[in-house]
Amino acid sequence: MIMPSTNTSVRALLAAVAACATLALAACSSDTNAVKFNSTDITGAAFGKSLSLNDAATQQPRELASYKGKATVLFFGYMFCPDYCPTTMSTLNTALGKMRPDDAARVQVLFVTVDPKRDQPKLLTDYVRAFNPTFAALYGTDEQTAVAAKEFKIIYQKAQVKDENTYLVDHSTQMYAFDPQGRLRLMIRHESGPEAIAADLTTLLKAQ
Repeated sequence: MIMPSTNTSVRALLAAVAACATLALAACSSDTNAVKFNSTDITGAAFGKSLSLNDAATQQPRELASYKGKATVLFFGYMFCPDYCPTTMSTLNTALGKMRPDDAARVQVLFVTVDPKRDQPKLLTDYVRAFNPTFAALYGTDEQTAVAAKEFKIIYQKAQVKDENTYLVDHSTQMYAFDPQGRLRLMIRHESGPEAIAADLTTLLKAQ
């Protein structure tokens, strides 16, 4: 769930934190009669309650309530990411393609940048729309980004720094999915295939 770092100690620390978080998340939903998902059901989780960032396309403020009525998928990454981010965006695009068109139209994918310095709004918008024209990108100040990441248990930090504009960013790779009522329901692992994601999102659209 964490983008690899060249720093072994950092990589080990992030992996340990991710492992603990996964165990905790898996225990969030204890209802044996609950709907079954392919992804980890975290219904009732005590985090992921708020989000306050800006839409890269319109530069207007957005909150979780802005997307009620749709199944929303939230992913934290950055434009210069060499592997996990483009793979995740491609997988989500393929997943929407496997859904009924009417259902896919009720899904909103949100890409939150953890690198607001380099990911300028116009470039960020072009980046996500290259994968799917319905995808949206969110950005904030360094402080707002840190608050959002903490709220969703996302770990990120610079790595392989050559200069102030040349570096990678180690970051958590899980996605989160909300039902149309705006409730956090799923943690989706990076390895999840498009068929499984499509099935889970279709189920979420039916959530009451």
